[in-house]
Amino acid sequence: MIPKSHPRYESLRQRELLVEGYKAGATALEGLIAFGRGEAFDYLLGEKTPDAAVEAVRAAAAMLLAAENPVVSVNGNTAVLCPEELVKLARAVEGKLEINLFYRTEKRVKAIEGILKGHGAEKVYGVKADAEIEGLDSRRRLVDREGIYSADVVFVALEDGDRTEALIKAGKKVIAVDLNPLSRTAQTASITIVDNVIRAVPLLLAAAEELRAMDREALNRIHRSFDNPSNLRKSLSEIIHGLRSMASH
Repeated sequence: MIPKSHPRYESLRQRELLVEGYKAGATALEGLIAFGRGEAFDYLLGEKTPDAAVEAVRAAAAMLLAAENPVVSVNGNTAVLCPEELVKLARAVEGKLEINLFYRTEKRVKAIEGILKGHGAEKVYGVKADAEIEGLDSRRRLVDREGIYSADVVFVALEDGDRTEALIKAGKKVIAVDLNPLSRTAQTASITIVDNVIRAVPLLLAAAEELRAMDREALNRIHRSFDNPSNLRKSLSEIIHGLRSMASH
């Protein structure tokens, strides 16, 4: 039991969720390592949502709402860190939830499907992958024909460079959450939210609920006016500013 008074309570809580997810068969050990790498960047952000991410969230919500066939892609880490919010997000944007894994096993797929359905998902795509993304050799290439394969917008809620590139080449828009603004994912995605997924997904859900009364034309104006390279530079500047503030104390 982690005491809430612990100065690293939230970070330790997330680690415990991932460890429990591993024991339940949902997360991979490699996913725990990836989380630690991302956590290092979160320190640089001061473990709070930067202003640039708030701008990206609004554009991402508009893009999802304006999409014809939006898909929320779920991996092991996100399934245990924010399952309820992902289910609600897919519902808010009238999209689909799809499991897509680099380290794909039937055990992991079933475990993640159980978690999502336990948090209110009625249908989970990707359980039986019947199509492939061209240009990928990993098991990430295995997708659902009715889901990611035919999607026009895909929300990738954690760093995933090779698949982001392949989806963009396939003519899809990709919204990514990545704590590292210099990563291949961040640089390639249509919209990158530089933030911790634990904070970003609830913010995205709130933005989607706020904007969903807008018509498609208004939504398109919002996301088409968003400049991802410029926003990434803002994120990087916020990290640099934070480091300078730490160095001056």
